[in-house]
Amino acid sequence: MKNVKKIILFIAFILGVTLLVVFTANYTIALNAKNKTFSAVSKIPKNKVGLVLGTSKLLKNGNINLYFRFRINATVKLFKNNKIDFVLVSGDNGNHNYDEPTDFKNELIANGIPANKIFLDYAGFRTLDSVVRAKHIFGQLSITIISQKFHNERAIFLSEKHGIKAIGFNAKDVNTRYGFKTKIREYFAKTKAYLDILLNTKPRFLGNSIEISS
Repeated sequence: MKNVKKIILFIAFILGVTLLVVFTANYTIALNAKNKTFSAVSKIPKNKVGLVLGTSKLLKNGNINLYFRFRINATVKLFKNNKIDFVLVSGDNGNHNYDEPTDFKNELIANGIPANKIFLDYAGFRTLDSVVRAKHIFGQLSITIISQKFHNERAIFLSEKHGIKAIGFNAKDVNTRYGFKTKIREYFAKTKAYLDILLNTKPRFLGNSIEISS
């Protein structure tokens, strides 16, 4: 009986610590991003480069992914209002059949952004990789991150911890029903980002420098 009580207390302790870490990470990251994300294009400062964080173009059912569509719209709005001069698309290109950066590039060109203003990072497997590579591969110390607000908060936190001055432009978010699973995952994604900084986690790949210029 005593052993059972010890096990229950141990499990309760672990759960308590886990919840505390999740809460601390999410609160810290959201607080850090206060006044650093913008939803109105008229209010956001200009940066040379807008870093678009990748996502899949299509859902499993073949429908367009609204996160993708809204990030495209946000990027086009920034570019056409002269709030960024270049677009750096960072996403997953883990195999020949899955290429987030190229999907974004094709859509951005179709919406009027010249091809020579778009640069692609095919090794943005995680948000951590995307922001670190923006600095070490593409030479950016100040960037505008383009994604939904919850994602921008996490990316700004990671950017600043790696010596990058970052602001976020908030793409339109999806409704609660559509994005429920993503919002739940985000609690743990922010926790992982928090731990990645504590553990000094490195991106999967770096590589040769690429200059962003036309």
